[in-house]
Amino acid sequence: MTRLALDELGAATAGIGAMHRSVANSVFGALGAVFGRQMTSPRMVHDAVSESTYLSVAALLDIARSVSDQLPASRATAPSRTTRGATVLGILNGLIGDALTESESSLAADMSVRAKGGPVAITTRSLARAFPDAGDHLVVFLHGLMETEHAWSLGGNPTYGERLRADIGASPVYIRYNTGLHISENGRQLADLLNGLTLLWPTPVARVTLVGHSMGGLVIRAACHAGTQRGDAWTGLVTETACLGTPHLGAPLARGVHAASTILDTSPVTRPISTLLRRRSAGVRDLFHGSLTSDDQGFLDRDRWQRPPVTDLPLLAGARHLYVTASLSKDPDHPLGRFIGDGLVLTPSGRGSNSRRHVGFRLDDGVHIGGAHHFTLLNDDNLYGWLRSNIAPRRALPPGRSA
Repeated sequence: MTRLALDELGAATAGIGAMHRSVANSVFGALGAVFGRQMTSPRMVHDAVSESTYLSVAALLDIARSVSDQLPASRATAPSRTTRGATVLGILNGLIGDALTESESSLAADMSVRAKGGPVAITTRSLARAFPDAGDHLVVFLHGLMETEHAWSLGGNPTYGERLRADIGASPVYIRYNTGLHISENGRQLADLLNGLTLLWPTPVARVTLVGHSMGGLVIRAACHAGTQRGDAWTGLVTETACLGTPHLGAPLARGVHAASTILDTSPVTRPISTLLRRRSAGVRDLFHGSLTSDDQGFLDRDRWQRPPVTDLPLLAGARHLYVTASLSKDPDHPLGRFIGDGLVLTPSGRGSNSRRHVGFRLDDGVHIGGAHHFTLLNDDNLYGWLRSNIAPRRALPPGRSA
């Protein structure tokens, strides 16, 4: 983490230097046109001082990296096992998780089942130890971008999983993953995990419910597609999926950052800022349209101004697909609700339907929460009541009674 911080500081210094040179060239160029050769000496002095300053900072950072490499390893609890440490790493993975994975950094998160902050190996023995009360109904929770499984504890209230275990006897399973990777890659990894989880669970699995917040809902859809394509047995166990505040049609913030990086790239002065914005991870880029497959044409030129439409995958057959949207205003049709949504996701995107695209959710399978923001959906009493009523086991009717 120390080396990464120093590397990022070095990159920031280089960017500031590039902006400084661009501004200086423009200023001295203009002054030179007015005063001629009189500006030669001042410019030479300026360039010498500024370049020596940046070189000195770079040298100091190199020394600091060398020193950090010699520091003894800490014997404290690994940051990934603590709530604060996991939160920091979750943000880091969301920003540059693909680069961390490519460089084989130990800071890159693996797709894993988590219990009490630690990873749980997908073996019957490890699962039985981590889940001593394992039941036959698994409710698998996937967090969103830059989050971890700790996000479900927002506000300090019991999580949805804890409540479902107490109310309907379900077994909650929390997943942590690298949100900086392509959604399609996370989908394949989740399909692999679910395959092993359902086969090696201590008790024979009868039902699986998949619940995802924000990006987590997209990863669930990608996993269902991957599992169906491969003929995985676990897909036949899924009775419900639930997408909470998921940007099925893309997120405005992702489009805004994309537009800003393109505009800033047009000027030498602001190009370093554009370079910084363009370092955003593959996972963030996928939120432009809600891309779920590696076949989407947008992957060919990720910085092009116009991003082509993406492939809308069918929802998993045989399962019920629930969705939840939210808006900052009580009334979703209020201008605030229409143009800002829950602060990160607009209502049409959350329900997967607008004038051009329709993911396939049924209107009756969704609910809207007014006066709520994006992260309210992680832990909300009213939403939990709706969720429980939709995934609780259906009771058989007495003879002679009809639904």
